[in-house]
Amino acid sequence: MDAIADEALLAEVHALDTRIVAAARGLRLLATISWPRHLQAEFVAAWEHGHHRLPRVEYAPRDHSAERAEFAAIALAARELGEHPLADYVARTAEAFAIVAAMLDAAGSAAFTEHSMRLFGLPGDLLPGAELTNLDAARHFITLADELMPTLADQEPETTMPAETLRDELARVIDAVFGEGRVRVELDPDLLPKAAAGPTRIRLRAGTEFTDYDRRQLLEHEAFVHTLTSLNGRAQPNLPSLGIASPRVTATQEGLATFAELATGSMDLRRMKRISLRIVAIDMALKGADFIDVFGYFVEAGHDPNEAFISAQRVFRGVPLTGGEAFTKDTVYLHGLLGVHTFFRWALKHRRLSLGRALFAGKMGLHDAIALEPWIASGWIAPPTFLPRWMERANGLAGLLAFAQFSHRIRLDRVVAEDLVLGL
Repeated sequence: MDAIADEALLAEVHALDTRIVAAARGLRLLATISWPRHLQAEFVAAWEHGHHRLPRVEYAPRDHSAERAEFAAIALAARELGEHPLADYVARTAEAFAIVAAMLDAAGSAAFTEHSMRLFGLPGDLLPGAELTNLDAARHFITLADELMPTLADQEPETTMPAETLRDELARVIDAVFGEGRVRVELDPDLLPKAAAGPTRIRLRAGTEFTDYDRRQLLEHEAFVHTLTSLNGRAQPNLPSLGIASPRVTATQEGLATFAELATGSMDLRRMKRISLRIVAIDMALKGADFIDVFGYFVEAGHDPNEAFISAQRVFRGVPLTGGEAFTKDTVYLHGLLGVHTFFRWALKHRRLSLGRALFAGKMGLHDAIALEPWIASGWIAPPTFLPRWMERANGLAGLLAFAQFSHRIRLDRVVAEDLVLGL
């Protein structure tokens, strides 16, 4: 392709990508399917008095047929540009947003599950490069956490801080990285999860106590991955969709954020268990468990009733509560984590660790970082303005990965305590 034709294609890609951002502006999946806070108090109060009844959740009818048509037209136009990585990026992004538009129109019905599975996969899906599934990994981490957490509790007593204290502390640290006032930290009394992050605002659930692990996880996961990649993506001059959360990159983005917790020592066993329990709960719901069954599963696993409700509603957002359906998004956490870890190991092996920095240029997937590398190298896709500290310290990350690569060759089932003593 000559220089003029290439410039023409780049201009067309930019125009189509700009149309994606405009069409996606009104699509707010999680906000649309979130449950009102009062349902939690009503359900838990009734449950504590022995009345086990399903919450009554209603979703307003929606019609996103215009958006679906626009995304289809964008995808078709991109495919007509030929087999070019940038055109493929635009087409796949438009096609994913079309599924989101269909999901929103199907909220409250079984069709929502079908769309969710297309975007986020299933608990039974195989992990990257493995013969194990997401569900296998979840059960492994739950068992390990149950075995170890009681023995570790005395070694590391848990202290908590109120949401107001955490808000002020996070604001100081975040201002030092992004600039004063660029990202607000706010308390939200209506927020169901403990925290939620956007490009200019991080919300904390008011009236909640947070642990030190919560604090570190919020910084590394929410601020220095989700918010950071949003800010970097918004600065992109040619691919503005890198500044919005395309659903097809959710697994990479959540995997990258969870990997950040691991790389910085912020991931505790309680957090790993919580992520894993959600995957098992999704599998239960798909196999017929209703909301009350899943709520009970979380209670039996150690959640207090309020947290059990919050975890169960994550599984049933957007779908009927009577069983057989689920919102499968939380499947991506372990799948994404293991995928990102494998990606970094692969990049180290092939002397391409710089691809890890590219992942922070915006909201992109693992495939995007590889396929779009020439345009990242040329500067057409701008390098990230902000990087988390663990990514800036590439030598430290390389050391961690190199050790992990070699240690995976050691078979623990062949190691006995005597060997370790003799090895000293």
